[in-house]
Amino acid sequence: MNSPLRLVFAGTPEFAAAALQALLHAGHTVVAVYCQPDRPAGRGRELKAGPVKSLALEQGIPVCQPLSLKTPEAQAELAAFEPDLIIVAAYGLLLPQAVLDIPRLGCINIHASLLPRWRGAAPIQRAILAGDGDTGITIMQMDKGLDTGAMLYKLRCPIAPTDTGASLHDRLAPLGGEALLTVLAAIDAGTPPAPETQDGSLSTYAAKLSKEEAQLDWQRPAAELGRQVRAFNAAPVAHTPFGGQNIRIWQAQALPEHSKALPGTVLRADKSGLAVATGDGVLLLEIVQLPGGKALPVAELLNARREALTVGAVLGS
Repeated sequence: MNSPLRLVFAGTPEFAAAALQALLHAGHTVVAVYCQPDRPAGRGRELKAGPVKSLALEQGIPVCQPLSLKTPEAQAELAAFEPDLIIVAAYGLLLPQAVLDIPRLGCINIHASLLPRWRGAAPIQRAILAGDGDTGITIMQMDKGLDTGAMLYKLRCPIAPTDTGASLHDRLAPLGGEALLTVLAAIDAGTPPAPETQDGSLSTYAAKLSKEEAQLDWQRPAAELGRQVRAFNAAPVAHTPFGGQNIRIWQAQALPEHSKALPGTVLRADKSGLAVATGDGVLLLEIVQLPGGKALPVAELLNARREALTVGAVLGS
């Protein structure tokens, strides 16, 4: 019988924690976990451990949080764990070639898209923004490029018309663990998946999200704005200026109707939501958040602050 693989797991957020949990539940030997340094969180801005670190500490697994893996000291510390394989999922730090060369089986990555589409930091949100009909998980053999390595295994996941960045993330996270276990089972059995080279001509880039691009441009079509609202829920959240402040929009849908009104004009305000004219079509805002308040269905907001959002008001100004 083969000895258990010595695994080092590198990841930071909830998406990665789901894969680590799957590894541990399946009985794999994780000799160390690597995470990004703790970040300030909450109103007090106190340092808070991420989901992967919290899970590792609960399980008594050594945790390392170097600022970089480019230093000889960090590389020596990693090599001392004698990993057979390094598994990476939403880690957030680049692995230099010296690190990729440490484990005898190399490094594999759990990526939340069907590569080569959506290489980069925000594949889940970019797929929704683009109107893709599906996405998935790719297990990839890592090389020094950005998500350019050979593909080992894929699992497909449909994107529903109502999916948000948050809901699609929550469906993909357990699929990442499932796909990882499938690849590890094949490696354990001595029949590792055959690497498939990516076709670089088909690649697209999933740039990191910014608050600036979450601002709605009412000149754009309602269908695009609806995807923007869904993609940026739960972060950084779509928003629009109004009355010198920002309104955050958590849920909206494009309506099959047209308007000749100035884009951004509130056409209707009732219990179904705020119907707003766009460059092409009408967007119905269903859950919004006024400054200093909670995210609420529009019907509740109108009961409390009807004067704030009246028919004829122009958003985005």
